[in-house]
Amino acid sequence: MKKVRFLAALTAAALSAGMLTACGSSDSSAAGSTAEGTASGSESSGSGKVVIGTLDLVNGDLIAQYEKWYESELGVEVEIKKFDSGKDINAAFASGSIDIGQEGSSPAALAIASGLDVEVFWIADIIGSAETLAAKNGSGIETLADLKGKKVATPFASTAHYSLLNALKLEGIDENEVTILDMETDKINAAWQTGDIDAAYVWYPVLGELLKDGKSITDSAKLADKGIVTADTNVVRREYAEANPDVVAKFTELQLKANEIINTDSAKASEEIASVLEISKDDAADQITQFTYLDADKEIEQLDKKFAATLKSTADFLVEQKSITSAPELSEFEKRVTSEFVKKAAGK
Repeated sequence: MKKVRFLAALTAAALSAGMLTACGSSDSSAAGSTAEGTASGSESSGSGKVVIGTLDLVNGDLIAQYEKWYESELGVEVEIKKFDSGKDINAAFASGSIDIGQEGSSPAALAIASGLDVEVFWIADIIGSAETLAAKNGSGIETLADLKGKKVATPFASTAHYSLLNALKLEGIDENEVTILDMETDKINAAWQTGDIDAAYVWYPVLGELLKDGKSITDSAKLADKGIVTADTNVVRREYAEANPDVVAKFTELQLKANEIINTDSAKASEEIASVLEISKDDAADQITQFTYLDADKEIEQLDKKFAATLKSTADFLVEQKSITSAPELSEFEKRVTSEFVKKAAGK
């Protein structure tokens, strides 16, 4: 496969935190509301401040941002930083510049395999058709087999990247027959419009733009039916969580409250998500249907019984792809997945 081995490089670099910075684009700066007087970067644990790294993912985080719950309810000074991808979130964790971050299950597995001192404490959503392999009209791609000899873009180290490689594997396609390009979401649409790529495995809002001149070949809901499960998560620095358990529990409580809105009042959820993402309410309403949002009981079940195995499977796949050299044992992932804060937030 014609690609830069970014994952391997990140793994090595992540073990030396000083080598990494929050390397997103210009968007990787404070986004939305930032508490007055906030200094850049994350201070020592227990400082009375939290730095939250966020992505434009369609889940409860967007509702919390719209409602300004973080600033009004966490009880500490808040800084929100927007990033483009999970690999940028991991780089920010490695440099110590964020305390809580949102990323897909693939970057979360990579973070743990790389030795970053973080833990998964919340599953923001289970990904369905919100992540899709789209082929450009006129590209000649009608099935996965037609990807041979084509150029396909996806953000490396993302859940979409993981799903793409698994889709090829399930169909018996040698990945060396496909040119897979590492592109951030904002670059994928531009490359699509200029004809530099034939297909892309990506998420909204970029996916919505691609489907205006393209078609779905497969998606993460179909792959989940075949055992390839992906999700979006919230991850916290363990040092921060140990020093500030009430902040992390309150953050989790806000996610539960947001999920309740999504699951019981989709009109309100769509309006608020649309406002943050600057898309139409109809688009937001459609995207909400492409994820599964868990209540407290299902969160606890996933975190206690299933999600560590999902991360272990993901890490093993990255080893198979020679993206990382080794993956920890399941027991290590079990140590890095916790339902403690969901239980505290839900009074269980």
